[in-house]
Amino acid sequence: MDLKHIQAPVAEHLKRFEPYFDSQLQSPNRLLTLATRYVFRRRGKRMRPLLVFLAAEAAGGVGEASYAAATLIELLHNASLVHDDVVDETYTRRGQWSLMGLWGGKVAVLVGDFFLARGMEMALDGGHYEILRIVSRAVRDLADGELSQMEHARKMDMTEEAYMGVIRQKTATLIEACTRAGAASAKASGEAMDALAAYGNHLGLAFQIRDDMFDYTPGGLFGKPALNDVKEQKMTLPLIAALRSAPESERRALTRMIRLDPKSDATAEAALEMVSRHGGMEYAREKMGRLAAMAVYDLSALPESPAKEALKDLVEYNMGRTV
Repeated sequence: MDLKHIQAPVAEHLKRFEPYFDSQLQSPNRLLTLATRYVFRRRGKRMRPLLVFLAAEAAGGVGEASYAAATLIELLHNASLVHDDVVDETYTRRGQWSLMGLWGGKVAVLVGDFFLARGMEMALDGGHYEILRIVSRAVRDLADGELSQMEHARKMDMTEEAYMGVIRQKTATLIEACTRAGAASAKASGEAMDALAAYGNHLGLAFQIRDDMFDYTPGGLFGKPALNDVKEQKMTLPLIAALRSAPESERRALTRMIRLDPKSDATAEAALEMVSRHGGMEYAREKMGRLAAMAVYDLSALPESPAKEALKDLVEYNMGRTV
């Protein structure tokens, strides 16, 4: 599935978004300007603005508030990445120096704070109170989800139910904020708002499961190191499902290895073997597929339009990479 085809219903808005976004980040502070330019030097696929604009278009039409929503969410997302690198003491991101690696934790935290504050200021100045409320809830959920994952990592007691709760807060909440804020920016009906919010939630859950599955692909994919989650004592669905199916003795042995020596090659190999032998990947793939199908079904409440079809195609695009 070609991304340009998916972008087509809102291509002009995505083009206009770039100078609009840049105009919101002006600052007289030289260090802040340098750091901001570094963070946003790569435009990427702009998946979050794309979701905002497609949701708005499907719900009634893109307007000025849609640009504010897309900007606010893009700032939130990048603030969370900058702060995550500080929390995790990560000096590189996808093969490049992180802000933390170049300028240190103090600068990285302050730059992330600036992104959050600038986004809130912009929303308040424009009177976009409902959009700000949506995004504020997403910020709260992101922090809550990160803390929940840390707590389960210490106890090594992550169940599938707990895992789904964590990824809803850490990933799906931001995707849902995109589609919900897009709908709000178009003053969507309650039915359309609910449909697009459910779509974002299910898409986000499926996306995170897919991403977690890459960790068990030898060599890793798309810049993500293989078994990095195990090294960080993060229990994701492939491993949770495998442990649930394994005999008690195997389960105890592996969880002890992860607790005491998570970064060793022996622990990584044992986790990979456990997932392979007890069907962890197959279970996760089936769960991902069900959630992706639910995301497509959620859109049935919306009237037919090119934007609605693009949202359907976006599910296929995001789930299409083989794991």
